[in-house]
Amino acid sequence: MFRPKIFDTLKHYTRQQFGKDLMAGLIVGLVALPLAIAFAIASGVSPEKGVYTAIVAGFIISALGGSRVQIGGPTGAFIVIVYGIVQVHGIDGLIIATFMAGVMLIVMGFARLGSVIKFIPYSLIIGFTSGIALIIFSSEVKDLFGLKMGAVPADFTDKWKSYILYFHTTQLSTVLIGASTIAIISFWPKITRKVPGSLIAILVTTIAVQLLHLPIETIGSRFGGIPSSFPKPVIPHIDFAIIKSLIQPAFTIALLGGIESLLSAVVSDGMIGGNHKSNMELVAQGTANIFSSLFGGIPATGAIARTATNVKNGGRTPVAGIIHAITLLLILLFFGKWASLIPMATLAGVLVVVAYNMSEWRHFLSVLKGPRSDGVVLLTTFLLTVFIDLTVAIEIGMILAAFLFMRNMIKSSNVSSMRKEFENGDNDDDKELLENYNIPQNVEVFEITGPLFFGAAYKFKEAMKVIENPPKVLIIRMRNVPIIDATGIKTIKEVYRESEQKGTKLILSEVHSHQIVKELKEARLLFSIGKANVTHTFQEAIERSKAIIIDLPWGNPREISAILPSVSQPSPNQPRPPFLQTGSSSPVMPS
Repeated sequence: MFRPKIFDTLKHYTRQQFGKDLMAGLIVGLVALPLAIAFAIASGVSPEKGVYTAIVAGFIISALGGSRVQIGGPTGAFIVIVYGIVQVHGIDGLIIATFMAGVMLIVMGFARLGSVIKFIPYSLIIGFTSGIALIIFSSEVKDLFGLKMGAVPADFTDKWKSYILYFHTTQLSTVLIGASTIAIISFWPKITRKVPGSLIAILVTTIAVQLLHLPIETIGSRFGGIPSSFPKPVIPHIDFAIIKSLIQPAFTIALLGGIESLLSAVVSDGMIGGNHKSNMELVAQGTANIFSSLFGGIPATGAIARTATNVKNGGRTPVAGIIHAITLLLILLFFGKWASLIPMATLAGVLVVVAYNMSEWRHFLSVLKGPRSDGVVLLTTFLLTVFIDLTVAIEIGMILAAFLFMRNMIKSSNVSSMRKEFENGDNDDDKELLENYNIPQNVEVFEITGPLFFGAAYKFKEAMKVIENPPKVLIIRMRNVPIIDATGIKTIKEVYRESEQKGTKLILSEVHSHQIVKELKEARLLFSIGKANVTHTFQEAIERSKAIIIDLPWGNPREISAILPSVSQPSPNQPRPPFLQTGSSSPVMPS
């Protein structure tokens, strides 16, 4: 489970596969460079920090990860949360939060939570990713239109108020460069998919701006260029006060990174027919984020678009991801200064395409047309992400999804009295059951359908109130009860105590689930009710109820003859037949 995938792939590694991995790694490295720079700038940090992240995290995620083809690095999903942390806590706060998130991811991995994270509701994921996409697009309007304004406000509503206020300062040349970038990226795949459209767009627009001497802001004019060197690691100073203030954003980074990386791994599995190790992937993601923070980088995770590019270009082992990281390092060291010539409008165009792909508007509309509960989770998460905060959106979205799920489970749970439904003519199956099994009048049968948990326990209590006269035997059928929790156990205990007080014997019928049997044992209910009164089949429960009625001191001859016509009521001095002796754990009925 915790063996990196690279060890499995290198067992049968060939020269031919190395050639494919080399080509895929080079192409993905070229694709990753502008994206890493763009994500860093959009996150409110200097461009080189995105490149550092892509190099360090990209190498570690491939070397230690649980996926054959995963490509790691900064992604658009982190832009919102990183920008918020930088605005409140500064660069040092971001480094510490990233470090803490890395530790959390490692803990999640070793706690084997990889499979749990994969089951986060799809409607919630679409909600916050679509919200992030809208925020990314909103953040790029200034550079896309070349608006002459100051710093862009952080609040979504304030952003658009400022854009409207300064829209008259739009520069036509900047709009043309941004629009050309979007057009090239969109239409280039129709020419070839071997070379990524984003790379062509950057080369064409950068050359055009330099040759035509267009008055457009570039990376160099805004940030002063990109250093052609690699930083030394620095261990951040962490104390309890810092941890307390950053625990919430760090957890959001960890959760978002875990979700994004495992989604990417699942998608890539479908593309290559593979099978990733989710827990090892979380450990690798955590390690990558720790080292990324040590080198001054930003949060990293599995990048779906770059992973897909890797697969489409022949990458099939983690070697391709390692080559991608080495390619970025060489570009930084030898060609980093040229990256400062890239126009900001070009990067804005790249991010607009990223935002469009992230929006997944078709899936958004599809979820809205589905079950109402999914639509509520989707819209709530989307609106909270856009107008409040991503952290709040994920937290409330998860809570809302859990409550709606419990509501649906409560709806699926039901407790019914078979005799009551038969008398009301509600269920023909109950009529057949009562006739076939010859259930005596003084035996009441209730059936529980669905999970007996805290949300549905009240239904059980309410159903018990329909019993007007206490029966001599109460049978509770549990054939359709898959799980039971502490509240369900407590409810059965209460029914047992009330039954004892009223002189009613309780029988639990068709307890098939091993989990339920275990819970009954641990709660000492098997001992209290008696193992003989917890039966595997309904027939055994009926036979047991008849034997109990005969053994009861208040049983009368008419009731007994109705149950066992061939057996007469024994006199006090006459020995009882073996199958009627008190204490028999499994009464043997006469043939």
